[in-house]
Amino acid sequence: MRSPTRPAARSLRSALVLAVTAGLAIAVPTAQAAPSGAPAVTTTVADAAGPGEDGLAQKPYMGWSSWSLQTTSYPGVNPDGNYSYLTEANVNKQTDALASKLKKYGYEYINIDAGWWRGWDWTPEFDGYGRQQADKERFPSGMKAVADRIHGKGLKAGIYLPVGLEKEGYGEGKLPIWNTDDCTTGDIVYSDLRTTNGWDSSYKIDFSKPCAQKYIDSQAQLIADWGYDFLKLDGVGPGSFKSGDNYDNRADVAAWQKAIRSTGRPIHLEISWSLDINYAKDWKATSNGWRVDTDVECYCNTLVSWENSVEDRWRDTPGWTRYAGPGGWNDLDSINVGSAAMSGLTKAERQSYMTLWAIAKSPLFSGDDLTRIDDYGLSLMTNRDVLKINQQPGRPAKPVTPVGDEQVWASLNPDGSYTVALFNQGDSPSPVTADWSALGFTGQASVRDVWNSENLGRYKDGITQALPAHGSRLFTVTPQGPALKTTAYEAESPDNVLTGSASVADCAECSGTKKVGNLYLGATLQFTDVVVKRAGRYLINVAYTSGDPRSIGVSANGKAPVATAFPSTGGWGAADTISVPVTLKAGSNTVTFDSGTGYSPDIDRIDVPLL
Repeated sequence: MRSPTRPAARSLRSALVLAVTAGLAIAVPTAQAAPSGAPAVTTTVADAAGPGEDGLAQKPYMGWSSWSLQTTSYPGVNPDGNYSYLTEANVNKQTDALASKLKKYGYEYINIDAGWWRGWDWTPEFDGYGRQQADKERFPSGMKAVADRIHGKGLKAGIYLPVGLEKEGYGEGKLPIWNTDDCTTGDIVYSDLRTTNGWDSSYKIDFSKPCAQKYIDSQAQLIADWGYDFLKLDGVGPGSFKSGDNYDNRADVAAWQKAIRSTGRPIHLEISWSLDINYAKDWKATSNGWRVDTDVECYCNTLVSWENSVEDRWRDTPGWTRYAGPGGWNDLDSINVGSAAMSGLTKAERQSYMTLWAIAKSPLFSGDDLTRIDDYGLSLMTNRDVLKINQQPGRPAKPVTPVGDEQVWASLNPDGSYTVALFNQGDSPSPVTADWSALGFTGQASVRDVWNSENLGRYKDGITQALPAHGSRLFTVTPQGPALKTTAYEAESPDNVLTGSASVADCAECSGTKKVGNLYLGATLQFTDVVVKRAGRYLINVAYTSGDPRSIGVSANGKAPVATAFPSTGGWGAADTISVPVTLKAGSNTVTFDSGTGYSPDIDRIDVPLL
């Protein structure tokens, strides 16, 4: 019997079809047009270990996941219906391929995604305690045997569960909870059977009830007894295109972390998908990784496509950068770069895809058929210098210039060098320039081409490269010149001119603890006395806050403003910087930030180079 048809609309492409009733709808939030957004709301999570205290996720994990192959309509991959790829036999094939081709490069996890407890028609199987159990046709040997085989190859085993108590596991509320005397499934959910998760496929668990934690404990103990080293908990909110009390699963994630610790087995806890950044501190306190975006898969006849899935990450990743580090990482989803035919991407796109994931220090897990990767795909996945950038200590890269079609991302390395990536997001070839002043130094720097393992020599002031459509270059830049000297101008200075709704606001993370906000619908901020010694093009460093990606017009001395795209900083109280070009005259200048017809970021200060 064929499994249910997948959702066709792109906005639903993340749905796992765990709820297969007709008329399933996912509420997609509309863009917020508030001038400055609301402050992040967080809660104190009881019994939560701090990031890295469990010893897990000291580096982004590397491996393989089944979901990309489950979603594709590429000929022959899912011959028995949608999502039918997931079988014990296919997991064994990928385990063997990863062990032989990728293990020596650091890839070690084999992650089994949604459907391992569901038949070809997506009917689920549960044990007598309301816990998922393996579908006998998909996994005839059972989940423990599969994990044992993975371990036998020197690898780690991963498994998947949706958040909440699945409706089919409720058993009219009469099923006993394992290892308890008097708890039943009816004792762990709300009496009105309110639903939760990204598909409303589960009843929401009420963690004010003492039996609730015991149910999560029973699930965690089961997967620990099977020998799993990784759990992907999916459909988590706020996120997964859902918000509101019913979809607030922070207590679920904290309960899972507590339950995992009680098993005594180290199990990496990864949560998914499109998590709400306003709760990033909660995700960091209670998990080892969090999906920052929707599924990367296109749910089409390839694994991904550039326009419908991959390119979103350049817009959505920057705000999350500050939250990544040992113990927990920003998950950009799978890297499907292994096969030209199956990926649906050009060579340039495949390299850009791998480059962004590497410099963002995202987990690197392939969704490819590892038995069919081509030579170019293998070279992308096994370049040791690129993998080192992903795995070495340090902060993820972030944009250092505006996020239009031509982008420059960079990060400072522990040895004082910089990782610098140039991206052309446009649909036609274009030159992209990395200015050393945007990195904070001047003069000479030695440049190494990372992908080609080639030393390019010294470059003065910066480097320009001609890039193909959706192309990229990746460099290690080692400064030879001095640090850049700048003059700071505070946005809240009484010498500046504010018009429209623009106003001074408190900002604990901003310099001087102040900023200028409410820049919307024609409001402007003008710095009135920006002094430089000589005329020329200057890259001014703009410190700002923004809860989402926004644009603002930038101009000098009354000229027409240039619309400039600023990435999210991770919240309206979170300050970050990018470098914006302006042309200044010798002597005193005005620099104006104009919101135009939209809503703009809040401005903290500008730093003008002393050239």
